[in-house]
Amino acid sequence: MISTAIRLARVGSRSELAAALLMGLGYPCVMLAALIPHIWFFAAAAAVTYAADWYLHQKGSYLVNRLGKVRAGLSIRFLLRQLMVILLLARLDLAETPLFYAAVACFLLFYGLQAPHGALTTLIRMRRTMPVVTRNVDLHAVRIPDAPPGVLLRRSAEKMLHLDIPAVAGVLIAAGTGDDVIGYAGLGLTLLLALAYLAALVPYVRRGRLAPPAPVVLKAVDTWLREYQPTVVLYFSGSNESAYQGNMWLETMARVEGRPLIVMRERGLVPQLAETSVPVLCVPAGTHLMNLDLSTVRVCLYPANVGKNIHILRVPTMKHVFIGHGDSDKLASVNPYSKVYDEVWTAGRAGRDRYALADVGVRDEDIVEVGRPQLEPIKSWTGAAKNPIPTVLYAPTWEGWDDNPGNTSLLLAGENIVRRLLNAADPVRIIYKPHPFTGIRSRKAKAVDARIQAMLEKAAAERAADPRWAKETSSAAAGHSAARAELVRIEARLAKLATSGHAGGDEAEESRISLADPAREAEAARLRAEWNDAYWRSFGWWEHRTVTGAQPKLYDCFNESDAMVSDISSVVSDFIASGKPYAVTDSAALGAAEFKRQNTAVRAAVILSNTAEELDELLAAVADPAADVLAGARRELKTYLLGPDEPTSMEQFNAAVRALAAKAEARNLGVAQRLGDQAVAVAALDEEAATSGAGGIDPQAVAAATAAADPDAPAADPEQMEAETALTEGTSPAL
Repeated sequence: MISTAIRLARVGSRSELAAALLMGLGYPCVMLAALIPHIWFFAAAAAVTYAADWYLHQKGSYLVNRLGKVRAGLSIRFLLRQLMVILLLARLDLAETPLFYAAVACFLLFYGLQAPHGALTTLIRMRRTMPVVTRNVDLHAVRIPDAPPGVLLRRSAEKMLHLDIPAVAGVLIAAGTGDDVIGYAGLGLTLLLALAYLAALVPYVRRGRLAPPAPVVLKAVDTWLREYQPTVVLYFSGSNESAYQGNMWLETMARVEGRPLIVMRERGLVPQLAETSVPVLCVPAGTHLMNLDLSTVRVCLYPANVGKNIHILRVPTMKHVFIGHGDSDKLASVNPYSKVYDEVWTAGRAGRDRYALADVGVRDEDIVEVGRPQLEPIKSWTGAAKNPIPTVLYAPTWEGWDDNPGNTSLLLAGENIVRRLLNAADPVRIIYKPHPFTGIRSRKAKAVDARIQAMLEKAAAERAADPRWAKETSSAAAGHSAARAELVRIEARLAKLATSGHAGGDEAEESRISLADPAREAEAARLRAEWNDAYWRSFGWWEHRTVTGAQPKLYDCFNESDAMVSDISSVVSDFIASGKPYAVTDSAALGAAEFKRQNTAVRAAVILSNTAEELDELLAAVADPAADVLAGARRELKTYLLGPDEPTSMEQFNAAVRALAAKAEARNLGVAQRLGDQAVAVAALDEEAATSGAGGIDPQAVAAATAAADPDAPAADPEQMEAETALTEGTSPAL
């Protein structure tokens, strides 16, 4: 019931639901108190609405945004409360008193000040928005002033409107006590605070406090690009929820040969970018991106198939590669869109075979096997459980964009899987890590996710109270407490490092101060490793856990677990690198034989039906190596899916970058040579025409003259020469 109410109210937690209900009930109570009239009932109801409104804004509740769509936005709610104050005074027979007129005048003036306040804050934000957001890029050529204090612009409309509290409180106290001085003081204080807020904003609209104009910034970026001369680009675009797709390639980009650069398209993704020493350019406007000087780039890598890829795919001087954000048997892994790239890089032979079977137009010679460099942190299985009881990771994928029952195990099997693990004959510990997209499309998936988390929370509480675990809990209490204290210390230090290195007042200031600092980055990497170790030591190896958010990472969960249950996704392919037993759910009920035929990654898995009754086979393989009949199959499948162990994935990846960069260079030299030959031929014909008095130049004559200048060159096509000229110059040939 509560979960249903949370979903319908579009709030994220029970506390938000409670605040939404209080706010919804508070306004009718304010109106009722004004009509009765009852001052202190009014004061209590008004206080509830203030508090609920503030809490929902602080939580960033979706409900707050939706209220504006039904004409109950922020300003309307505050204006309604002020009107109820006036109504209360009238019902108290104070309509003819100076306090009444003062209150009306104050609220009118206060409401009138909202317009200049909104104009100032909007102008400051717009004029401090740079066309490019950067990280690790030195823009010393332009002057970027400090941002206004965050207290002025963060949730500015809400802060301005809350300045009416002194006026409302003063009027209510004056009406209740008969001391009008308190009312006048409150009204005056509200107006004074509002004017002070406006005065504090005014200095930041001066030219010297605003960001440089777009042409100046873009020129500085091009200057930096000419100095840095990037050779390999990771190009990333997507929704806010897709940040993980780019983050998974950051460490690889930091180790790639050449001069790497990350190009992003959405401002909202920049704050979600993990720590990296690689230069980052976020260029939201397609026109700005297409005008950047990327002439030195030879290889562009794409982790996602999105529409904005076209803005850089059009550049012919670089080679374009789809690298994806995971290796799986999902249809997304053989998207026909992949035909637009020069090459498609897969982890192992399995990726090549998928494209051959799918027959979507990707040629076999355009597929390169490079391994999976991201999998190096995954530890290989020793053959025995890490702790006295095994840990099983349940990592289902999300529901997808359609209603295919094979997308995720959550809907039909999720609760059965967790229930059977909780009721296993021999105890196991469960780590539940849902996909970050879970519930963004399907309310049912979100509800199941909430129920599973509730099941694990209840089971963890029951296990903590179980006498069988009392001794373990008691003996480990000191260690857990020390680990939690260590987490607090590490998080504080990481926050300080982030503040000193990257946290500017806004994106313009962050672009100025966010420069690479090897010492800080090394310390941050060490602290993150310490944090991960302390996290797993902060609770018992017998305690069930739900893991959401960026930390700990999925691969950390792999290393902590002894087996995994998942769905058809890249998670399965990645887990195979560990060599540990795993199970995959046949949610579409294809049957084990057909399921294995269609999905390469499950050929060494325990296949689960939606009842999950086959889980005993997985648990037996973890408990006794002799019962692990699929160990050999997993070793063979690992090589097929992820490639050989030698050379390493990073070595394979760099070799592929070098080879493709050479192809791009050869292409560019060939075009330059053909254009040079064409220019010589045109000059000769010009001279001949000048001496003979002939008219315009014939393209066929140009082709013939070019062939004469270089007999070994392939025959030139006039139309091709025209197209190559247009491409090199960045124009479109006439059609």
